[in-house]
Amino acid sequence: MGLLQVFLIAELHFFSPPDRSVLKMKPCATYELLVNGVGSWDFTGGFVPCELLLVGEDAYPVLLSAKKQVLIAVSQYGKGRMVVVSHEGILKGPKFSQFLRNAMEWLKPCPDALVGVHPRLDSLSQVLLGAGTRVQVGAEPSPPMGVFCMDAYDSSQAKGIVDFVKAGGGLLVGGQAWYWASQHGKENVLFEFPGNQVTSVAGVYFTGNAVEKGIFKVAKKIPKIPLVVPHQANLSLDAEFLLRGVSELDLVTGGIPSTLLVHGALSFPLCLDRSQRCLLAAARYGRGRVVVVTHESQLSSPKLARFLLNAVSWLDDGRKGMVAVDPSLKKLCSLLSQAEVKSQLSQLVGDISVYCCTSYSDRDAETIHAFVAEGGGLLVGGQAWYWASQNCGKAAVAKYPGNRILNRFGLSILGQSGQAAKYAPVGPREHYHFRRALLLFSTQLQEHQELTEPLKGWLHPLAQDCAAFLHIPAHDCPAYASLHRILTKVLKRTGIPQVSRHCPVKSNSKEAVLLCMATELSLTMTDSAALVQKSAAGVCALPVTVEIDGTNPGEELYLSTGLYLPEGHTAVITCPCLVVGAGLKVQVGCHTDDLSTAKELKRAPVVIRTCDVACQKQSISCLWGGLIYIVVPAKSVLGNVPITVEGAVRAPFFKLGETCERQWEACVRHYPAPWAELAVENLILTVPSDSIRHMEDPRPLLTLWNKIMVAISRLAAVPAKFPRPERIVTDVQISCGWMHSGYPIMGHLDSVKEMLDVKHMQTTGLWGPIHELGHNQQQQAWEFPPHTTEATCNLWSVYVHEEVLGIPRHQAHQALRPQCRKERIKDYLKKGAQLKDWNVWTALETYLQLQEGFGWDPFIHLFSDYQKMSSIPKDNTSKMNLWAQKFSHQVNKNLAPFFTAWGWPIKKELSVELSSLPSWEQDPMRSYRP
Repeated sequence: MGLLQVFLIAELHFFSPPDRSVLKMKPCATYELLVNGVGSWDFTGGFVPCELLLVGEDAYPVLLSAKKQVLIAVSQYGKGRMVVVSHEGILKGPKFSQFLRNAMEWLKPCPDALVGVHPRLDSLSQVLLGAGTRVQVGAEPSPPMGVFCMDAYDSSQAKGIVDFVKAGGGLLVGGQAWYWASQHGKENVLFEFPGNQVTSVAGVYFTGNAVEKGIFKVAKKIPKIPLVVPHQANLSLDAEFLLRGVSELDLVTGGIPSTLLVHGALSFPLCLDRSQRCLLAAARYGRGRVVVVTHESQLSSPKLARFLLNAVSWLDDGRKGMVAVDPSLKKLCSLLSQAEVKSQLSQLVGDISVYCCTSYSDRDAETIHAFVAEGGGLLVGGQAWYWASQNCGKAAVAKYPGNRILNRFGLSILGQSGQAAKYAPVGPREHYHFRRALLLFSTQLQEHQELTEPLKGWLHPLAQDCAAFLHIPAHDCPAYASLHRILTKVLKRTGIPQVSRHCPVKSNSKEAVLLCMATELSLTMTDSAALVQKSAAGVCALPVTVEIDGTNPGEELYLSTGLYLPEGHTAVITCPCLVVGAGLKVQVGCHTDDLSTAKELKRAPVVIRTCDVACQKQSISCLWGGLIYIVVPAKSVLGNVPITVEGAVRAPFFKLGETCERQWEACVRHYPAPWAELAVENLILTVPSDSIRHMEDPRPLLTLWNKIMVAISRLAAVPAKFPRPERIVTDVQISCGWMHSGYPIMGHLDSVKEMLDVKHMQTTGLWGPIHELGHNQQQQAWEFPPHTTEATCNLWSVYVHEEVLGIPRHQAHQALRPQCRKERIKDYLKKGAQLKDWNVWTALETYLQLQEGFGWDPFIHLFSDYQKMSSIPKDNTSKMNLWAQKFSHQVNKNLAPFFTAWGWPIKKELSVELSSLPSWEQDPMRSYRP
C-alpha cells in the first residue's frame, strides 16, 4: 500500500462523521445556539421567501414571520442534521452571517470538519471562509466533508445527499418554491419540487406560499409550529385513489378494531364512524406513503380485497416493485398473488417497494421510518385495545409498540375499540381532522364567535383526540410541545369553565372540550397553577411527615395521608432513598371514575393525578385538588416508610380505635380540606367534610360499620382483617349507576346521609352500599355471569340487614316482599323456567330458598371450600353442576330436583349421583309443580 493511499484512508477516517447519538443536543439548546448574537431577522431585501411546512417529530422552527409562517427550520435525519431556510438569498446575504456561523457550528459533526459548498453559493463560501471555516467548493458532498451547503433547485443528487445526512453529515439548504409553483402548479410542490426530494425525509417541505417581507423579532424560545399550513397538495385525490371502486368498507372481518388518532399535517382518514372516530387512514411522509388498518384480520379479508389492492398500488407509487409481506400475514400474500401482484413473504430487506406488517412490534421502527421517508410504502394493521387492557395506566398512544412507528407519520392506534361494522368510505365533503378541528376551535374562541358547523359536530371527537394526543410525551420534542403550548394559550385566554352539580356542562359543548384540555394538559405539568386563573399563593402549609406501611401482601392499595392538596397548587413529596423506584406512587384524589363518555358533566372528566416515586424529592400538582394518598403496589415488602409532604393542608380523618376523640372534637373535624375520611379496620368512607363537621363523636357510627364489615368477612369466609380495607368514595357524578363496585366503590353524594346516620341505617337499612360491598366478595369460581352478577352480591345485603341491622329481608328491600317473591316465581315458571330469564331477583330467589331451608352455614362452608379448590371449570354449565353437587353434599340432601325446577342444566350423571342422598322434603319448588 502506497503512502498516498494510507494518507487518503486516514483522511476519510478522520473526517467521517461520528455517531450523532453521542452528540444529541436538546432542541432548546439548539435553538439558543442558532439565534445566539442574532439581533433581529431582516427580510426586507430583494428576495421573497416561501413558507415551510413541518411534519413528523424531528422538525421545528427557528423563525416565524409576523403571520406565523415558518421561514427557517431545523431537523434531524438518521445520524445527521439539517438546517432549511426559505430562500437561498438568506445563504448569501451578509446580514445573516451570524446565523450562518451558528448554523455551521451546529451542523458540523466535529469542530474542524470540512464544509462543502455548492458552486451556486459562492458568496456563502466567502462568509464561511471569513469565519475561519474550512471550505471546499463542490457540486455534491464527498466523503471528507462534514457539512454540505446547497440551494433547493436541483434533485439530481438527492439520493447521495440524503445518504450523506443519514450517515451523520450536516446539510444547509435554502430556496423558495413559489416561483416553481407558478410554473408547475401549487398542488405539485410538496412531492415534486426538487428541494423537497431531500428535505422531506427530515419532515421539512418547501411550499408554494410566498411570505410577506419584514423585520422579525428573535423569539425567546422555539417558536410554535402552525397547526395548519395551506400546502395545496390535494390529499383528497389520494383518498379517491385508495377508495376507487369501493362502495362499502366491511370491517366485520373476525376481529374487533381499534380507533385511530389522525394528527399529522399530511395524514387523512379513509373511514369514519358516526362519531367521527377513524377506523382506516393514510398519510404521506417524506417521499413515502403509509396506510393503516385497525385490525390485522382486515389485511386478509376478501371483503376488503379491492381496498387492499388499491392501497398496495398507491403505496407502490407506479414502481411495480416487490411487495414484502411479514410472515405473520400469509393470507395477505395469497390475496396479492391471486391478483398477480409481485409479492413475497419476507422482512424489510433488499429492494422492496411496499412492506406489509402488523403493529405489534417496534423492533424495526428506525428501519421502517427510513424506508418510508425515502419513498417506500407501508401497509400496517393491528389493534391496541387488548394491549391497553393488559397495560392499565399506560397510554397506548405513547407506549403501544406500533405507535413508536406510526406516531412519526401523524397516525396513532388508540387503546379504545371501534365497532366491527359496514361503513361508507370517506366522501368528498369536508371531514373531521384533528388539526383542522383544533384550528377552527381556537380561532372561533379567540374571536368570541358562536361555534358554527361543522365544528359543532366535531366537539366530542375533538375532546377525545386532545386527551389522546396529550398523552404523547412532549418533553424535548417541539413537534408535540408546540401543540401543548397552543392548547395552553387557548385555555389561558378563555379560562377553565366552571362545572358543578348546579352548573353542569354538556359533553358536546366547547366547555367540555376546554375541561378535557385543561385536565390532560395539567397532567403534563409539574405545576398546574399555570392553567388556573387565580393565584396559587395563599396556602400556608408547613411540612408534615406521615409514616405509611409499605408492606402489602395483597392487591395495590391506597394509604391515606390525612392531607389535602388544594386545586392548582403543588406539593413537594420527600421519601427515603431506599423506596425510590420501588413501586410506590403518589396519588392526588380518590374520585377515580373517568366521565369522558358522559353526556353531561358535573365535574371534570378526570380529577385524579398519579405519579411514580422516582426520586427522593419530587413535586406533584393537581388542577382539581384532592386528598393525597401513597399507592403501595401488590406484594410490596418495604415496611414502615416516612413520607414528608410540603404544600398540603390537613384533612379531617378519624380511625376507630386510633384517633383521639378529644382531638377530633376540638380540631380534627375542623381541618380545612373539603373532603374527610372515616375509617375502621376493613373500610374507609370518603365524604364531604361539611357532612362530618357537626359529628362530635364518630365512634357509634364506626362501631356499627365495623360490625357490618365483620359480618361481610364472616359470610365470605375470609379472614376478619382484609388484605386491604374496602373504600367507599362519594362523588358529585360517577361513571355508571347509583353506586358501583370496585376499588374504590363509588357512590353519589346523596348516599352520604344514609351512610353516616346510625338511626337511618338501623331502621331503613343500607341496601346499596352493602350490595356493592357484596359485589367485591363475588368469586368467579361460583359466579355464573351474566345471570348471577346482580344476584349473589345481594346475599351480603340480606345477611347484613338481618344479622347486624336487625331488619328482615322483606323490609330490607321491597322486591323481597313475600307476594313479590311468589309472583316472580310463578312468572318465571310460566315462561318455561329458562336460564335466559334467570337473573337479578329471580336468580337471588334460588339462593334465598336454599338459605331459608338450610341457614347461612352451608354458604359459609362452601365459600371457604371454593377458596381451597383448584381446576374449577370455566363454563357456566359445569360450574352450576359443581355448585349443585357441593351444596347437596354440604346439606346431605338431593337438590337435583330443586335446581332442575329452576331450569339449571343439571347433568344426568349428577342426578344419578345425588339420588343416593335423602330427598329434600321441604323443597319450596314442589308447591309450584303441577
